[in-house]
Amino acid sequence: MSELAHLRLMARYNAWMNQAVYDAAATLPAHDLAAERGAFFGSLLGTLNHLVAADTIWLRRFAAHPTHFSALEPVLALPAPAGLGAIHSADLALLGAHRRMLDQLIGAWTAQLLDADLDHVLDYASTTGIRSHKRFGDLLLHFFNHQTHHRGQASTLLSQAGVDLGVTDLLMLIENVADHGAPAAPA
Repeated sequence: MSELAHLRLMARYNAWMNQAVYDAAATLPAHDLAAERGAFFGSLLGTLNHLVAADTIWLRRFAAHPTHFSALEPVLALPAPAGLGAIHSADLALLGAHRRMLDQLIGAWTAQLLDADLDHVLDYASTTGIRSHKRFGDLLLHFFNHQTHHRGQASTLLSQAGVDLGVTDLLMLIENVADHGAPAAPA
């Protein structure tokens, strides 16, 4: 699988899993969503807000790529989060709508990526002001890995609240391959 195909698969996985997490979270009362559970960002709601904040911060950085991806233009109109713990919304429905918008944007953006875009070195500042210069394709791997990491925490928080998230494996989105390397027909 090419690097671009892998990134596009991760964008699909991201959207699929985010929807599953938000659907599961919607079964909980508001006090359970906001309950302190000892996670990095406290509660399930804090974790979901962190993902929105971090994704927005990264997408705004990615919009500085010299290709100027048209799919990333809407993110520049969004307010910049004040930090990684910024609360976009305490209302799960509003947060979920924003999450879906980000995921649609991520899918459209990864569809625009070209191989040559991945080798660009992106200069950016961390939220603490530290300057970095990293290969764009490697930053995208971090972007998707970060989401997976915190969705794993969200899965644990849901489990602690008595909600089974169900299957979360990327394997569910990987196509079967026929004997000669072509994707098998869907069942």
